[in-house]
Amino acid sequence: MKLGIVGLPNVGKSTLFNAITKAGAECANYPFCTIEPNVGVVTVPDPRLEKLAEIEQPEKVTPTAIEFVDIAGLVKGASRGEGLGNKFLSHIREVDAVVHVVRCFEDPNVVHVDGKVDPIRDIEIINLELIFADLESLEKRLERVKKQAKSGDKETLAELAVLEKVKGALEQNIPARSIELTAEEKEKMKHMFLLTSKPVIYVANISEDDLISSKENEYVKKVKEYAANEGAEVITISAKIEAELTELSEEEKKEMLLEYGLEEPGLDKLIRSGYKLLGLITFFTAGPKEVRAWTIKKGTKAPQAAGKIHSDFERGFIRAEVMEYDDLVTLGSQHAVREKGLLRSEGKDYVVKDGDVILFRFNV
Repeated sequence: MKLGIVGLPNVGKSTLFNAITKAGAECANYPFCTIEPNVGVVTVPDPRLEKLAEIEQPEKVTPTAIEFVDIAGLVKGASRGEGLGNKFLSHIREVDAVVHVVRCFEDPNVVHVDGKVDPIRDIEIINLELIFADLESLEKRLERVKKQAKSGDKETLAELAVLEKVKGALEQNIPARSIELTAEEKEKMKHMFLLTSKPVIYVANISEDDLISSKENEYVKKVKEYAANEGAEVITISAKIEAELTELSEEEKKEMLLEYGLEEPGLDKLIRSGYKLLGLITFFTAGPKEVRAWTIKKGTKAPQAAGKIHSDFERGFIRAEVMEYDDLVTLGSQHAVREKGLLRSEGKDYVVKDGDVILFRFNV
């Protein structure tokens, strides 16, 4: 899974990126500090993996991973190339989902690119730039399809209709992800790779004081109202505190989270939201050599899940021996699960569930 972090300059994108990846991306109080996108791969925290490792005592434990891409701060006019904008927009095309960081804190020491803090204006600047870029792509495609449609070909006419439908919505500032399309229409739009079709999570970056305050920050309230209109989730994070957490030992981290009344670091919330947004789940393989987590799309069948491990597993798939995570943890060993008759043998049509512990049988 690849998540692209976007936002206006100086909203805390690089601070957040540094915190969650410890990649040391350059971070400074001036616009366009990030030009080439910084990429960081982080392991996905999953307590189930630790529990399975306790049971199996394997030689190796391998978590699944997520890629964060810190895309440079966009500005008004980015779709026309302002602030090196076109280059930045092209980086967004390569991610699975967008993490839109919005500044929801006041700080006279951190310059705001537009002079004052206004999260809704900031969100709309970026959303409009992405819409303008999408309209440009659509208009080029429409030009070609209109010429082809003169032949009366049904497929071309159907594509023309959906292109015009999407263009009309974009012209009303509605992002592609919010346009209601049939499965057939979605299929016809797939090749357009529209920027505004990317699912989005809004990250409201708040100050340390707001983190410990019992009252919700007014800026955050506005962001939540805005996000609710497009069915998007908002995560409230203090990038500064997240950065401090990464410097601490596990014990110190627990103490600091307790001090701020937090149950978990912001990274954990962000990854969980990313999984939910993209419809992802985790299954496990467990044995004396390795306990490992694997990420797949919800609805994936057993042979394709096996293919995540190795293409030979999918090609020569015979069956999947499946046990439920809870059964394994309760009974304490795979042997005990078998003894109780709780190990299931599943065929090619089995849809893998989140938390399944699987041994694939195959023959090539």
